[in-house]
Amino acid sequence: MKIFTSTAIAHPNIALIKYWGNKNQILRIPVNGSISFNLDRLFTKTQVSFDSELTADILFINGIETTGSGLSRVVSFLNIVREIAGKQIFAQVNSENNFPVGTGIASSASAFAALSLAASNAIGLNISEKELTCLARRGSGSASRSIPDGFVEWFPGETDSDSFAVSIAPSTYWDLVDLVAVVSHEHKKVGSTAGHELANTSPLQSARVEDANRRLDIVRKAIINRDFQAMAEMVELDSNMMHAVMMTSSPALMYWENTSISIMKNVQKWRASGIPVCYTMDAGPNVHVITTKEYSENINQRLASMSGIKQIFTAAVGGKTRLVEN
Repeated sequence: MKIFTSTAIAHPNIALIKYWGNKNQILRIPVNGSISFNLDRLFTKTQVSFDSELTADILFINGIETTGSGLSRVVSFLNIVREIAGKQIFAQVNSENNFPVGTGIASSASAFAALSLAASNAIGLNISEKELTCLARRGSGSASRSIPDGFVEWFPGETDSDSFAVSIAPSTYWDLVDLVAVVSHEHKKVGSTAGHELANTSPLQSARVEDANRRLDIVRKAIINRDFQAMAEMVELDSNMMHAVMMTSSPALMYWENTSISIMKNVQKWRASGIPVCYTMDAGPNVHVITTKEYSENINQRLASMSGIKQIFTAAVGGKTRLVEN
């Protein structure tokens, strides 16, 4: 019996400029580029054991055996890894998260980033970080952005090899903090993969995509210059544009809850009073409230005093996906 095991840790990321909609659904090549930063205290830890005795892939998430669509997605991804390696051997995958899954905190990003590194290393592939971002993208588009360190840009590209992600600034570059205001722990009814397929049914998607490069340029420069105000306005605009596309898709995706809207309104009031703070939302009702380390406790207290918020996760800028001891 031969067993080859590797374990990796990856962080979810929060997109400052969003990914929504694909040019190629199978390869997950996006219609526009995106920028994000990794979230340091939130993580997925995944162990992959390729075992010559296994007759099929097995998946455990947080200690519970997972079947159905979750397993199918992992099997499809492992098939890609096996094809690249030229080896036919099945695996047991043990994955655990320290944050809620399926609620709009990019759990699929950290899951497939960790899986891509653990699986490729366990099966004997020695691939570059750029190639790893391409591999992770095949499992979940935003997973490509969880591979490199800190602040990351994902270039849309046209093919499997030129749609990749790179670090544009390390995690230590700017002391931003993301306070994730959890409005609901419920698993969202429509996941991101299905949502991407609906993007083009919205009449607003083409306008969002057409303006994307302008927003990317402004946010990229704002990160390099540590210009919070310039970043804040564009991050909120981009988030609102993506949700406008969702709300005008067919069928419509309505992720906002009453508390989500209250948080967004309050954040804009707080910024108008001089506090560096902005909001963004992924595909889910939870609101990411971004500020600087200096103001993070102040913002945390303000959020804690609001009704309807069930939990607050606090995360600074996180590092890259990495191997750990089995």
